[in-house]
Amino acid sequence: MQIDLNADLGEGAGSDEALLALVSSANIACGWHAGDAKTMQQCVRWAIRHGVAIGAHPSFPDRENFGRSTMHLPPDEITAGVLYQIGALAAIVKAEGGTLAHVKPHGQLYNQAAKEPGLAAAICEAVRRFDPSLKFFGLAGSGMIDAARKAGLTPVEEVFADRGYQPDGSLVPRSQPGALIEDEAQSLAQTLSLVRDHQVTAIDGSIVAVNAQTVCLHGDGAHALAFAKRIRERLLEEGIAVHA
Repeated sequence: MQIDLNADLGEGAGSDEALLALVSSANIACGWHAGDAKTMQQCVRWAIRHGVAIGAHPSFPDRENFGRSTMHLPPDEITAGVLYQIGALAAIVKAEGGTLAHVKPHGQLYNQAAKEPGLAAAICEAVRRFDPSLKFFGLAGSGMIDAARKAGLTPVEEVFADRGYQPDGSLVPRSQPGALIEDEAQSLAQTLSLVRDHQVTAIDGSIVAVNAQTVCLHGDGAHALAFAKRIRERLLEEGIAVHA
């Protein structure tokens, strides 16, 4: 058994280099919600040094709210914006001698795409037109996965170590109680359940089947680095290899 561990980087958390020694995939902010050209370049260099798969992390044009504002933009505008962001990171990756491996939408772009088929299709169209060999990270079991398959992309179903789940398999919105799991033991137990048993306990106590292919470890929490170390150690103890 094996699993991919991914982290969102280039967002100003300050632990990027250390996290890259623990994860197998990195989603690098492309400037629209966080980061800039120099930050992208540094993250790319670190990722290459650690042998971590590099991915683009595009968002809505919403830097002032860290990409967490709900937006309803025309599909062609979404496609153009995602292309713009992927292209910016891809240029840096190429110049540094690396290879772009995947795309994972950020924040509200991600959350809305999980429930809005048209938005998911517009994002996937950008990925397809840029490079159909790029993998597409989306919420496990959501419409993002269906949209990726319809676009001819390879979807990678993502789960979250520290987010609460609703009975339908979606994430609890950050504005509601139970959205974030702050207890390390609970996050660890949820991760093992997702990876080993392919299921998660929703906030109402129901059991939800989940196809976990990559686990997101948020890098901006107070104890993010320590938790990432503990997660990796526990997976290896359980005989679960960590690979992109």
